[in-house]
Order: sequence, then structure tokens, then C-alpha cells
Amino acid sequence: MEFLDYAFMQRALLAAVLVGVTAPAVGIYLVQRRQALMGDGIGHVAMTGVGLGFLLTWSPVWMATLVSVLGAVLMELIRWYGKTRGDIALAMLFYGGMAGGVMFINLAPTGSNANLTSYLFGSLSTVSESDVTAICVLAAFVVLVTLGLRRQLFAVSQDEEFARVTGLPVRALNLLTAITAAVTVTVAMRVVGLLLVSALMVVPVAAAQQISRSFAATFAIAVAIGVSVTIGGTVTSYYQDVPPGATIVLLTIGAFIVLTALAAPLARRRARARASAQSGHDPAECAIPGTREAADEVGV
Repeated sequence: MEFLDYAFMQRALLAAVLVGVTAPAVGIYLVQRRQALMGDGIGHVAMTGVGLGFLLTWSPVWMATLVSVLGAVLMELIRWYGKTRGDIALAMLFYGGMAGGVMFINLAPTGSNANLTSYLFGSLSTVSESDVTAICVLAAFVVLVTLGLRRQLFAVSQDEEFARVTGLPVRALNLLTAITAAVTVTVAMRVVGLLLVSALMVVPVAAAQQISRSFAATFAIAVAIGVSVTIGGTVTSYYQDVPPGATIVLLTIGAFIVLTALAAPLARRRARARASAQSGHDPAECAIPGTREAADEVGV
């Protein structure tokens, strides 16, 4: 545990834990909305913010947050109104974000491609105290939104039309989800990098879904996986001198493979338990199909 004696590792571990919590907390709503790659698109746009931060000698994290939020709002507007050529507009937004980041950082007097690489793939050893402060503030916002509005966000993610009929402000909640995803991307970019952040938002959720039946259980398991792999990847990168972002993502994929392998026997055990419980209560011809499964799914 000697790595805890170093200030840069203390900062790195704190940032890693916060990312492990926030990325799956937002990712679960993106997966429900079938927008699993939204984080990847926001990461492309955030590159422009990083480049502008170096060009204007302002914090790249805060500038990336501002640009990412604007990009996420624009993506939602394109999704609402750009039905016919929305995919082309999104492609230009993503690739323009990448190009803008490279251009601005090369125009900056203190910028270089090496600086950009640390934001693209993560660099825990260079996380500063100001970065940690920004990450803490942004992570607090993400946690407040994803937990405080979990019922509303879940309803909108499952069925927008039904949520609108019940009186929920669907468009406002969609915008809030997009903004929260943008903030999460900038929280995670110092840990896993802009190009890999989408994996940490999606894969833990997909892994949790292999063994859980309710939204609440999936949320908790996904966050537990996120925290475990970010801490494990950070410690591994210290001892083995390997890239932290890539290590964290590979550990996440490993967790998905393990839980997928466990899912089949677990499903068979649940089926046997349901069959024995049903045989002890209602006759098969009197049972109402799907009642128990439906109740399990609404575990918000």
C-alpha cells in the first residue's frame, strides 16, 4: 500500500472512484434510451474544449465541460428536429469536434499533441489538485441528478410517450440527461480518456444486466463494477507501468465476460425456484403469466 504515500496517487484514486460512480450512474439511462454511443460522441466534441482551454490559458476541464454541454444540447436538438439528415449533422459535429481540438491545441503557445494525448487516453499521474476539485464538483452534480431524479429519468428512458402522458417534462428531462452525460465525460477524461469514456459508461451497465432483474439492482451492481475496475486499473497501472485508461476498460470487459458466464446457471436456478414456488401455491392453469417477472422489473 505504499502507493498511498504519494500525493499524485491519492489524487488519482479519488478521481478514479468518482469516475467509477458517475459513469455507470449516467450510462444506465443512456443504455435504456438506446444511446449507448452518446458518450463517445460527446467525447469527440469535448476535444475542442480541451484545445480551447490550452489556447485561452483556462482550465481544460472546465472549458471541456462548457463545450461538451453545448454539444450535448445541440445533439438533442438534432435528435428532435433533424429527422431526415440528423445523422449527417451529428457526424459533422463529432468530426468537427476532433478537428477543432487538434487545431486549437497546436495553436496554443503551451499546447502540443502530447498534451492532447493525455486527455484522449487518460493520464492519472498528471491529475492536479485543481482537476480533482473540478471533478468533485462535477461528480456531485451527476450524483444528485441521477439519484434525485431516478424515477423521472427512468420513466422517460423507458417510454417517452407514456411519460409525456403522465405529465412529465420529457424534453427538459432529455436535455438534463444529455447535459449530465456531457458532465460525466469531462469528469472521466482525466482517468480513462475521451476516447474510452463511453466504455465505462456502458459496459458496467451491460455486465450488471446479465445477473440482475430490476433497475435498482442493475444501478447498484453497475456502480460497484465501475468503482472496482477504476480502483483496480489505477493500482495496476502504478505497479505494472501500463496505461490506466486502457487497463480500466479491459478490466471492465473482463467483468462483463465473467458475469455473462455466470448468467446462464443463475437464470436456471431462478427458473427452478420460480417453478417450485409456483407448484406450491397456484395450479399451473391458474397462474397469471409474467406477473412475477413484471413486478421484478419495476424495482426502481
